[in-house]
Amino acid sequence: MPEEQAHPTRCGFVALIGAPNVGKSTLVNALVGSKVTIVSRKVQTTRALIRGIVVEGNAQIVLVDTPGIFTPKRRLDRAMVSTAWSGAHDADMVCVLLDARAGLDEEAEAIFTKLEAVKHPKFLVINKIDLVAREKLLALAQRANERIAFRETFMVAALSGDGVDDLRRALAAAMPEGPYLYPEDQMSDAPLRHLAAEITREKIYRNLHQELPYQSTVETESWKEMRNGSVRIEQTIFVERDSQRKIVLGKGGATIKAIGADARKEIAEIVGQPVHLFLFVKVRDNWGDDPERYREMGLEFPKE
Repeated sequence: MPEEQAHPTRCGFVALIGAPNVGKSTLVNALVGSKVTIVSRKVQTTRALIRGIVVEGNAQIVLVDTPGIFTPKRRLDRAMVSTAWSGAHDADMVCVLLDARAGLDEEAEAIFTKLEAVKHPKFLVINKIDLVAREKLLALAQRANERIAFRETFMVAALSGDGVDDLRRALAAAMPEGPYLYPEDQMSDAPLRHLAAEITREKIYRNLHQELPYQSTVETESWKEMRNGSVRIEQTIFVERDSQRKIVLGKGGATIKAIGADARKEIAEIVGQPVHLFLFVKVRDNWGDDPERYREMGLEFPKE
């Protein structure tokens, strides 16, 4: 058809790179228009390369939401940082996110230094612009562009959506020509089981704040479509010590009930079906040193 020939389809991968808490997950959700990655006030909630898929005009943009890049201490930390950088090198282009308030701090400077080895085109995205004076934003953009040759610079407030449409259009135009890699109505290739586990993990952090360390994980053990149109989901929350198990359960099971109610409501909204969610808490000693757990989360197991 002549019209299709005039507008060939475009498709490519865009890696979002930045320090923890710059707003990568929030930006993915704003670009896609649906919740595909978990968003938490705590750092290090995105453990694997969860993709959001955007169709803009004749282009399909596959967003790779990498774990925040930071100085790794534990084995899990090293796996996450390694995964983030591999995402940057494998993508067609890179979006570098800066927090407008933090600016070019120590973490951002370290990322910029490593970015020099990444050859793909790069967009600079300054996020949280609603919290900073305009003069400061312009000075930050100038300093960042002096460090690295960015193709374009965007100012956004991912939480409110301000500036996101402009970024989405520019990303679409920058994608290489080629066929779509995913069905048009598929917003994320993260299986629903994985997304449901991520939602529950987010609710754990929301309910427990600083009380539970990041060594907790959630696995969806069963997902059963019922005859009445509802879904029965069983999930296990794994912690490293019995004392952590007691924290998750709460007095008289109050905490686990609150977590389950919050997670069930959000999972039901996403799947568009009534959800029956059953949560179990188990102690799994030293899961942070188990290669199998890393594979389940889409991470490479660091050898040392």
